[in-house]
Amino acid sequence: MRTIPFDELATAVENLVVETNYVLPDDILGSLRRAREVETVPLAASILDRIIENALIAARERLPLCQDTGVAVFFLDAGDGISVDGRGIVEAVQEGTRRGYKNGGLRMSMVEDPVRRENTGDNTPAVIHCRPVPGERLRVSFCPKGAGCENVSRVAMLPPGAGADGIGDFVVETVRQGNGKPCPPLIAGVGIGGDFEYAALIAKRALLRPVGDRHPDTLYADMERAIVERLNGLGIGPLGLGGGTTVLDVFIETHPCHIASLPVAVNIQCHSARHGTIEL
Repeated sequence: MRTIPFDELATAVENLVVETNYVLPDDILGSLRRAREVETVPLAASILDRIIENALIAARERLPLCQDTGVAVFFLDAGDGISVDGRGIVEAVQEGTRRGYKNGGLRMSMVEDPVRRENTGDNTPAVIHCRPVPGERLRVSFCPKGAGCENVSRVAMLPPGAGADGIGDFVVETVRQGNGKPCPPLIAGVGIGGDFEYAALIAKRALLRPVGDRHPDTLYADMERAIVERLNGLGIGPLGLGGGTTVLDVFIETHPCHIASLPVAVNIQCHSARHGTIEL
């Protein structure tokens, strides 16, 4: 059994929170540049220029990429041969989140109660998904989710006979209804299978994949490509003002499901598709 000091994990999470909110990942920045090269609508091309410029300024000046620094969402792969001393893994992640949002000058967006709406003052509690894995390593992935994109995400319990076409239609309709609200160009994570809540979880986990990464099963890889083509044919474009770049990519994740169910979730991410991973 290997023990990770509490403050070591908290400090690592603090740094991850700040860097992820300041620096757009290379895969996202690269995909925006490629989209700019092929975008034929002048206004859409101009908007993409501004989005790229914003990312470069944020990284250079050490500023948040977006004023909405989101709900702090973490995915932990925790080795069964590790432990964290003191208050444990979850509290270390919460402490790192507190420090990162405070010391990084990031907006505090969490309210203590959904109806009373009083701000917690430190952007906690973070949403933490933890799964045990073999070994003595701890992998921490961070994906801050802003409200604009999260608010247009959807879950549906489709009839099993809906098949690939029905799934594609649901994804397209979700993006169509969102229009410009989630600040396109978007990343769409699609969770298929499991049950009501698990489909949503794997849809969000899908957002950690790099742009261009295709599902290992050719059936789902072909679905990803087909849905990207359909979505970019909607004409929603950057920030919803028209153009051929509505999405940068679509990622499908699957899980076995009940014979009488076809759960499908679509988790939308905005053009500021922030994600980062560290391993201890």
